[in-house]
Amino acid sequence: MAAAAPPKDYSQAKDGTGVIALDPWLEPFAPALRERYSVYKSWFDKIQESEGGLEKFSKSYLTMGFQVDPKSQSVTYTEWAPGVESACLIGDFNGWNRESHPLKKDDFGKWSITIPPSKSGACAIAHDSKLKISMVTPSGERIERLPTWIKRVTQDLSVSPAYDAVFWNPPTSEQYTFKHPRPTKPTDLKIYEAHVGIATPEPRVGTYKEFTRNILPRIKSLGYNTIQLMAIQEHAYYASFGYQITSFFAASSRYGTPEDLKELIDTAHSLGIVVLLDIVHSHASKNVLDGLNEFDGTDHLYFHGGPKGRHELWDSRLFNYGNHEVLRFLLSNCLFWMNEYGFDGFRFDGVTSILYTHHGIGTGFSGGYHEYFGPSVDTDGLVYLMLANQMIHDVFPDAITIAEDVSGMPALCRPVSEGGLGFDYRLSMAVPDMWIKLLKEMKDEDWDLGNVCFTLTNRRHMEKTIAYAESHDQALVGDKTIAFWLMDKEMYTNMSDLTERTPIIDRGIALHKMIRFITHTLGGEGYLNFIGNEFGHPEWLSFPTPDKPVFTYARRQFNLADDHLLRYKYLQEFDKDMNKLEDDFKWLAAPQAYISLKHEGDRVIVYERADLLFIFNFHATNSYTDYRVGTEWAGEYSVVLDSDDKKYGGHGRIDHDVKYFTTDMEWNGRKNFLQVYLPTRTVLVLKH
Repeated sequence: MAAAAPPKDYSQAKDGTGVIALDPWLEPFAPALRERYSVYKSWFDKIQESEGGLEKFSKSYLTMGFQVDPKSQSVTYTEWAPGVESACLIGDFNGWNRESHPLKKDDFGKWSITIPPSKSGACAIAHDSKLKISMVTPSGERIERLPTWIKRVTQDLSVSPAYDAVFWNPPTSEQYTFKHPRPTKPTDLKIYEAHVGIATPEPRVGTYKEFTRNILPRIKSLGYNTIQLMAIQEHAYYASFGYQITSFFAASSRYGTPEDLKELIDTAHSLGIVVLLDIVHSHASKNVLDGLNEFDGTDHLYFHGGPKGRHELWDSRLFNYGNHEVLRFLLSNCLFWMNEYGFDGFRFDGVTSILYTHHGIGTGFSGGYHEYFGPSVDTDGLVYLMLANQMIHDVFPDAITIAEDVSGMPALCRPVSEGGLGFDYRLSMAVPDMWIKLLKEMKDEDWDLGNVCFTLTNRRHMEKTIAYAESHDQALVGDKTIAFWLMDKEMYTNMSDLTERTPIIDRGIALHKMIRFITHTLGGEGYLNFIGNEFGHPEWLSFPTPDKPVFTYARRQFNLADDHLLRYKYLQEFDKDMNKLEDDFKWLAAPQAYISLKHEGDRVIVYERADLLFIFNFHATNSYTDYRVGTEWAGEYSVVLDSDDKKYGGHGRIDHDVKYFTTDMEWNGRKNFLQVYLPTRTVLVLKH
């Protein structure tokens, strides 16, 4: 009988199967991994041969759209619109004349025109003037659209809700010049997720300049080293939260000018903070007048034609990632935001929709590997993400990319060279879902602590995860922040230090700190907080709509945290010290925690990570004297953080001067134990 063949060594594989070396359960899907990688390699080689390489291809924003020759001041405009018979450029510069500036078409469906400077030598199109492209379809219909690569669009609601394209070409004296280098890439991502428009206590739209002046110093003082900016790509509908993009290369004008945004990012860099863009390449607005939809009169230019090109739930259009010019547009969009504005990376929105033909609609993922391969996977979408990550990291090795994926796709965060998709991190979307479910459905006395620990630590080996207790999704209408779930209406009447502390407020403040801290320390290799939630922002998030044009809930009430008479200050102070402690001990950059105790009866969780011993007492009524805790490290311990400290709104029951000494005897699978006083609903952190 022939001997069984030795297991194949995948560690040196160059065909997309290298990921199997880390995860042998992927071996049955080796053919599918090879097929994926071959499609990626085919695109990579094609772009190399026809476009001069991935980086040059992704610099198409320097040739497409409007380009001004700095010496001659002539302006060239190029647009891809293969479905039309004729095209011309119209605008303020030519009195909106459809005859004076016709475009010429090449063999690839691209139209272009070069306009010489005026007699004075100035650019013939004035800075900040309006323009459009006017086209005639084969049926004879005249259609007018905003240029797809336009860098500035503005909205005049007194005239129309549709946006106008604006030629952005400020004089050198008005252009923002970057002064600061990009910060070093953090190994311990602490992300402050923010929306410029809501970042003011007043009920209105905030600005880039206000964010730079008022919010950046807050973020720095809170200890976050990364900002994730939402709703920057222009979107016609404010209430879409920035997820219905109309102009992909335009920074939203509702917050200010492109130069203002550059100043914001440069100022963040001066503070040592990296800035990520929440980039939306999973779908696009179905707007025709000011979006990509039906740009050349067809429904299949940038998108799939027919039902395949429409997202049923989002009521939006879906990109055709297998099209050469669509790849040019999207890859260039990535590089544009990094080169032009100084962004340090991206959080890719809606990755699940990109990865699967069903877009995650009506699909529950069990975790079975068969779900990640086969006909339900959109290979073109998957390969686009591989190309994007490869390009981004080739051009900017320190760039950070984060995937928002609910499916748990294996190898999402492994290098493309191994057959992975190339992301640096994935969002741990199950964690906030767990917390909201627990808060909605049961008392904390009934939480399954074993399941809490499992959900927080259930992540793929060697793939980094961003943990978060709540995100913007949890704050939208129909839901509430964690603080509001815990304390609800009492937040209106009992958050002042001048009022008696009720059991609901006492419980809410205690659990708010514990939920965030156990998520921070146990849940991943990065941590994310949504703007305002660090101090327990009340209520929900609701944007103004045409039916209800109010900003009451589309703001962040920082005044609550800054008022020394209100208890919000305690939660903010804890959040700040939680981040400061991470700065000192770098648990986010450390291996996953070792959990030595999950005691359902005592409601106690104990684990070690990054030379710290974390002890949580979730019991609603029981405090413990001389509670025995196992630890691997012998010696002396001292308190470095205590959520019951009075400066965090606690009761001050733990003496920080007390030293703890280990006994050389095995306990809970650890070599030593020590004994601590553990008040109810408190987390205690000891330093070895």
